[in-house]
Amino acid sequence: MVSEASKKGCKSVVFIGIALIVATGLVLLISADAGSLVGLTQQQTAQLVPLLIILIIFAGGVFTRRHKASELVTGVVLWVAIFGVAGVSYAYRDEITNMAARVMSEFQPGVAMIDAQEGTATFRRGIGGHFELNATINGHTTPMIFDTGASAVVLTLKDARAAGIDTKELNFTIPVSTANGTGRAARVRLDRIEVGGIVREDVVAFVTEAKALETSLLGMTFLETLQRYSVTQNSLELTN
Repeated sequence: MVSEASKKGCKSVVFIGIALIVATGLVLLISADAGSLVGLTQQQTAQLVPLLIILIIFAGGVFTRRHKASELVTGVVLWVAIFGVAGVSYAYRDEITNMAARVMSEFQPGVAMIDAQEGTATFRRGIGGHFELNATINGHTTPMIFDTGASAVVLTLKDARAAGIDTKELNFTIPVSTANGTGRAARVRLDRIEVGGIVREDVVAFVTEAKALETSLLGMTFLETLQRYSVTQNSLELTN
């Protein structure tokens, strides 16, 4: 014989299936503007959806098993709260996305907070006081430091090799001053460099000799191509 628990389980499965079909039908009806058949606008029809879903859930509780009235009311209030949170989250999805991106940028300073509509990329100041950025050079991700004092993009020998530059053919004849003192560099052209979604091609850069530079620099041959760049106390904004 089939137990009472099994019967209730079967009823629950059947009801969930019916609820999914009804929910799908509601979405299709709204898309097709079916509310116009009874004098409702598409917006008014959409506003009825939360109420209908609540009614379905309420009916499901009654259908599957007996409940106390207080349990049913608690269930309805809970689902209303869930749909309310979901609705608010959807309405403020852009603000929530920006907030999440800012939180991530605090933990990962090199990662940009990108605003595609405004064409901006914002970076947070790192613990060491520098603005650290992750640039993509010829398809390779390269950590760099924002430096307006550098007349060009400057790559370490290691980063240049990782970006596919044949360093064996370079002539290190250009004198440069770095944090490690004076050294020599070779002039190259980068096929492609991307910083925070901002892409530039055929950019002049320098490659330094081994141990002349610890971290690659994002200098003026990239920065001067931007519409603007601005620095505040803890943030750097690049505008395409």
